[in-house]
Amino acid sequence: MIDQWFKKDLNKIFEKHNTAVFIDPSGEAKFLLDTLPDDCRILQAHSNIEELELKYIIEKGSESSQKNLIYTQRPIDKLLFIREYCEIYGNVNIPDIYVYIKRKVYDTTKLNLNLDRNETIAAGMVSAGKPVDFWANLCRKGAEEIFDMTKELLPFLNNPEAYAATLTDDLLRDHFYRKATNILGQKYFPQPAKTLAKSLVTMMLDGLANNTGDKVLDTVYYSWLDSKSRFNSFVDYLKKYKLPAAADYKSAHPHHPFREIDEKYLAEIGQGINNSESISEHIARIKQRSLSKQAKSMGITFWADVLVLLDFDSKKISTLSSLSDCIKFYTKHFYKLDTALRNLYVEFLNKEELLRPLNDRYKGFIEEYGYKWFQYFNQYEENQTGTLQHIINENNNNNKKIAIIVGDAVSYEISESVAVVVNRQFKLTKKTIKSDFPSITENNISRIYMANGMTEKHQNKREKYLSAENSDKKIDYIMLNDVSEEAKPNPYLICTFKDIDDMGENQQQEALKYFPKTIDFLAQKIETLLKSGYTKVYLISDHGFVLTGPLRDSGKISLDFSGENQPAERYIRTVERQSFDKNYIYEAEKKHGDYNYAYFSKTINPFKTRGVYGFSHGGISSQELLTPLFCWENPLSSINPLKVQISNKADLKELAGEYFEIKIQSGPESDNLFATKRKVYLVFFVDGNQTAISDIFTIIPGETLTKEYSFDGQKNKEAQLRDADTKQVLDQVTVTQNSDRDLGGL
Repeated sequence: MIDQWFKKDLNKIFEKHNTAVFIDPSGEAKFLLDTLPDDCRILQAHSNIEELELKYIIEKGSESSQKNLIYTQRPIDKLLFIREYCEIYGNVNIPDIYVYIKRKVYDTTKLNLNLDRNETIAAGMVSAGKPVDFWANLCRKGAEEIFDMTKELLPFLNNPEAYAATLTDDLLRDHFYRKATNILGQKYFPQPAKTLAKSLVTMMLDGLANNTGDKVLDTVYYSWLDSKSRFNSFVDYLKKYKLPAAADYKSAHPHHPFREIDEKYLAEIGQGINNSESISEHIARIKQRSLSKQAKSMGITFWADVLVLLDFDSKKISTLSSLSDCIKFYTKHFYKLDTALRNLYVEFLNKEELLRPLNDRYKGFIEEYGYKWFQYFNQYEENQTGTLQHIINENNNNNKKIAIIVGDAVSYEISESVAVVVNRQFKLTKKTIKSDFPSITENNISRIYMANGMTEKHQNKREKYLSAENSDKKIDYIMLNDVSEEAKPNPYLICTFKDIDDMGENQQQEALKYFPKTIDFLAQKIETLLKSGYTKVYLISDHGFVLTGPLRDSGKISLDFSGENQPAERYIRTVERQSFDKNYIYEAEKKHGDYNYAYFSKTINPFKTRGVYGFSHGGISSQELLTPLFCWENPLSSINPLKVQISNKADLKELAGEYFEIKIQSGPESDNLFATKRKVYLVFFVDGNQTAISDIFTIIPGETLTKEYSFDGQKNKEAQLRDADTKQVLDQVTVTQNSDRDLGGL
């Protein structure tokens, strides 16, 4: 505010003259020079010689419109050569900045400022750029309002020396340091900025560890964790801080940043994890911690997953009376346990003492649910065979582009995680596919592509089969990684995504740490497809997977099957029927080459094999067999905008010459708000490869636009007319050149 007062006093002179004098005998008001704009030239004179020099400079440039402010610390009665400027043009004389500030405050607010001299000057220095409320608060509340430490401490703690350098005036720096030292409850003494900052941060962290923090420091802590540009400095302080050995969850602040305290608490929960009364006592605290914004900022996010495991209600499992009930229960409730456990594996894969109790609790639920699943498993009938053909048939008559992502090991629970990330503006329909078994890629991918029920090892042959079965339709095949914002030309696009299975089989449970990025990648590609002209995007998968977690040898199923057999982690194929324990093993008559039977584990525990354990599939658990049939739709595709088409298709065949015209015609005007105009553009393809794209142009109802293009040495070009907003293909035509008809102008 003081900057405005000072400028107002100067402008009274500058409105009539280009030179003014600022007299500051004490030198205490010199800081006001820093508040002036760049277009004001400041000239200083503190002796007769300097006055004479300055007068010469001003007179030499007297024709200039440059504003000149003469600053001097000589009293007005001591001035010699510049005295006339004071008398003729005017001056701002501040013999005592303390009095100047108090008078200006009263004139502005009609309130008396009850601060001592140093406090008043310090307040003046920090008031530049602040509104009049700053002074009104000082008058009412006193010196505490000079520095709002809840705001000023953060830049200081982030970089103490850089902040201290901004306090150029000794009085101002002294006042700030005194206020900071007062927070520490210490008597003021000069100390380096870094030392003072370290003491303040230590006090902050001590207060968070024992919940006895200062209110100002707590407020700064919240702001610090919210600041992207300053967050790293907090992490650096935290790494150097030594947490008191006695610190625990009971005494800590609810929003503390200490992972060590959380892990100690989790270990205590693990010790009583089978005690329902003990667990219920922790639920409220865990809920609060799971919602803590500050904990999440520090990457402490596992409490939400712990809560899922601890708060899961398994009572409904006993009411399941059919396989259909089991499927509904899994896709509505139980999959959340799988997601929680997968996340917890990522957090504590190398801390078995923390993971094992959580894993054991999960396995207890698995056994309870698995009993019902296998009780009704004789009702199971796969409906995976011909999945792609079903989707194509379902969308055969809608004249809209459809994309299908065929995932490998994109389990149902992974798909639910993807659905959380995809923008909610897109409509989602969720269904479930019952996959064939054994749930292995070669078998299940074949079921998806081939409606004849055959098994095919090679992906290119599966694609050829599907294309042959749909010879009247055009299908593009692509790896999901290659999907871009530019849509492929054909109405159907099938995208292959193998990352999850590849990572899982190669790295086992270590791959789980990459799954969050994989989920984000899937969501991003779904959105890209929906924004690039595909009105529907399906996500399907061949099979899911199970995680065995910490596994002792006693947990592995060891069988001594007779005759020729082929063991795998989740199933064993045999030629002859075997004797087995029906409580743990499921038998299926499954013909595969010379093998006639397949035996599956009824638990998530694997058969004892030579392989690496952790991430596996092939079995018949709900996690492996229930796969997604998720469909996202772009709501814009259901709006009926202005109809636009290529009107001269018949004229674009057997053309002579190098150039051709495409006529684009819109429908008649209607009452539809979305049919008043439409932005469109043309995309050209040669042999399925995009070669050119036109500018975007706007067409209104009843209009025909004519656009001219050239063959560029190509005899056949496919032109697609697309909506500029949705990338939807509105119409298309193949343009052909007949060189025999080109008579060269004769």
